[in-house]
Parts: sequence; structure tokens; C-alpha cells
Amino acid sequence: MKVLASEWLKIRSIRSSHLLVLIGLGAILLAVAVAFSAISMYDNASPAMRRSARIAELEEVVLIVPQLCMGIMGVLAITSEYATGQIRTSLALVPRRWPVLMAKSAVVGGLGLVVGPVVVFVTYAVAKQMLEGRYPVASFAERFPTLMTSSLTVAVFALVGLGLGTVLRSAAGSIAVLVGLVYVIPIVVGNLPEPWSERFGSLMIGALPREITGADLTSSVYGALLPPVAAGVALALYAVVPLLAGALLLRHRDA
Repeated sequence: MKVLASEWLKIRSIRSSHLLVLIGLGAILLAVAVAFSAISMYDNASPAMRRSARIAELEEVVLIVPQLCMGIMGVLAITSEYATGQIRTSLALVPRRWPVLMAKSAVVGGLGLVVGPVVVFVTYAVAKQMLEGRYPVASFAERFPTLMTSSLTVAVFALVGLGLGTVLRSAAGSIAVLVGLVYVIPIVVGNLPEPWSERFGSLMIGALPREITGADLTSSVYGALLPPVAAGVALALYAVVPLLAGALLLRHRDA
């Protein structure tokens, strides 16, 4: 518990942590702006265009903001200590080392479990209130499973960032890999010839929340080949593999 309390104090002392949480929550305001734009387009459209009007789920559109913010927070939770040399003190006080990483995981993952659901569920509520009557909006009961799994990806990104930061020890390098995971790799996969595009697309983190719930992915840019259990395992592996690699390197190399 002392290690956990110490790591919570550390993350609170990093000034960027507060900013990252605020930016992550600010995705809700971005969703509101997109909704206003969609309403304006609908109101100015012809009757024929209105009948066929559709809009993407706003909570999925803005989800990338809290994902990246919490991922960056995970990176900074460890790389800031390497940059200041504080990591030597931390590891001297906890010689077994792995409890330090586990405590950091609990803190940044816990923050992700708060920020993710707040952004996802509030955005859904706002979108439903603003867009219903103009665009088709699924009921809460229909959307709840995917809302839950989508919100979990924010915590996963926080743990991915922490794992990358532990492995690379570089904030810039870790953030670059994190951004590549969000932007670059899906673009590359999307441009592969079939059937490889769908096969690899099914493994992309953007596809997994809907695959876990068995939701329709026919209009998605990703694949939809994984059954729910396999998709759940894949999502867990996104977080576990970087953390395990980080734990092994933290144990065996000098601070």
C-alpha cells in the first residue's frame, strides 16, 4: 500500500498529468462541436438527404483523445523518473523492482478506468440528446456493451504507454510508438491486399471493442474475424505484453 500511495503522489506531482486528464475529458466538448456541425448540416439538407442521413457514433469518433492522453500519461509516469534520476531512489526503496511497476500500473490504469467511461458515456448521452430526431441513435441498452468495452481501451492505452516507457526509457520514442499504434499501423493495415487487410484489421485495437460484444462491423474500416473471447484476449494482450517486457527489463538492467 505504501508503494501504491507513493506512486499516486508521484503522478499527481507531474504537472502534465492534470493537463492530460483535462484534455482527455475535453473530448466531450469536441463531441458537442461535432454534433452542432451535424445538426447544422441536417437542417440545411434537402428532405431526400435527410431521410438517408447517418452519423458515426460520436463516442467512438472522439475516443482517440482520451486514449492518447492516458497513453502519454502512462509514458510520463515512468520516463519522468528516468529523466530526473528519481528512478534510482524508487528502486533503492523497493529492491524487488516489480512492485514499483505494478503500483504505477494500478494508478495509471485506474485513472484510465475513470476517464474512459466518463468520456464515453457522457458523450453518448450528449449525442443522443442533441441528435435524436435528426439522425438514428441506438438505444442505451443496445449500445451499453460496446460503450463499456470502448471505455476500457482508455485504460489499456494507459498501460501500453507505461509498458513502452519502461522498455524504451524515452518519452519521445514511447509516444512516437504510441501514436504509430493509433494512426500509422491501422493505415498500413487498411491498405494491405485482401484477405490480409481484414485479418490484420481484426487485430487492431479499434476493432476489438465491437468484436468483444459481437456488434456489427460491416461499416467499419477494420476487420471482424475474431470471436468475442479471442477479441477480449487480444485487448488484454495489448496491455500485458508491454508491461511484461518492461518488468523483465526493469529487473535485469541498471537504473
